[in-house]
Amino acid sequence: MIQSKTLGSRLSRLMIMFALVLITFVSLAPIVNTIMVSVSSSTAVNAGRVYFFPVELNFSSYGQILNDAKFWKAFLISVERVLLGGAINMILTILMAYPLSRSVTQFRSRNKYMWIIVFTMLFSGGIVPWYMVISKLGLINSIWALVLPGAVPVFNVILLMNFFKGIPKELEEAAFIDGAGPLKILLKIFIPISMPSLATITLFVIVGHWNNFFDGIILINDSEKIPLQTYLQQLSLTRDQMQNLSVEQLQQFNKISNTTLNSAKILVSMIPILLIYPFLQRYLIHGIVLGAVKE
Repeated sequence: MIQSKTLGSRLSRLMIMFALVLITFVSLAPIVNTIMVSVSSSTAVNAGRVYFFPVELNFSSYGQILNDAKFWKAFLISVERVLLGGAINMILTILMAYPLSRSVTQFRSRNKYMWIIVFTMLFSGGIVPWYMVISKLGLINSIWALVLPGAVPVFNVILLMNFFKGIPKELEEAAFIDGAGPLKILLKIFIPISMPSLATITLFVIVGHWNNFFDGIILINDSEKIPLQTYLQQLSLTRDQMQNLSVEQLQQFNKISNTTLNSAKILVSMIPILLIYPFLQRYLIHGIVLGAVKE
């Protein structure tokens, strides 16, 4: 009986290890392939000879991107968007999640507001009315067009609201007896205790703002004001661009293709998130679990 249990436990461990290795391979294979394609020659890439090792090592794609002044302009706009949009998102998310986490006796209109925000998460007015509203507000071609339309992410509000509900009421009652008002209770008790959940939401907000390119295509008509992801989405070699290039630049273009260039774009756009993620990783799972499960 003991031997069968030991054999069964070993078999289950092997199956779990195999599943983890398989998931890791499936997750990393596209990234490794993208890296190898970005540093391989266009001839090898077009011939389909690049998989998990570089063929005819070539970094011309990165040179083409990084030597472009418009690239760095778009990069700084994306950084501005992340900083401004992230701050607005977090402030409004906290200010909305806190009252919604109170009971109906404390906040009588809680259920009405809850239905309203859930409705906006499930249904949308459509892209044309959305664009018309932003246009009427005079936000087209401004950084605010990229920040204000998504200033209150409903999913993040619900996540933080559930976390606030899990905080013991005794802490709030003790602070209230000591003379603390709602704002002081929020700043001195709820926010410090909620740091894991706030870090998780911050990561979601940063990734969302950094990776979003669609609103830049629709709302920004000035090529000097587009964010990085929109710039990378539109970046390609055109005949008009090639007519204005020198002989040396044309020789560099012959070494790359749209596939290698796109692979380089993907990797360059991933770098900021990869640099930020390790600092927030320890909060990620903990924050999601605490925010998603409540008694």
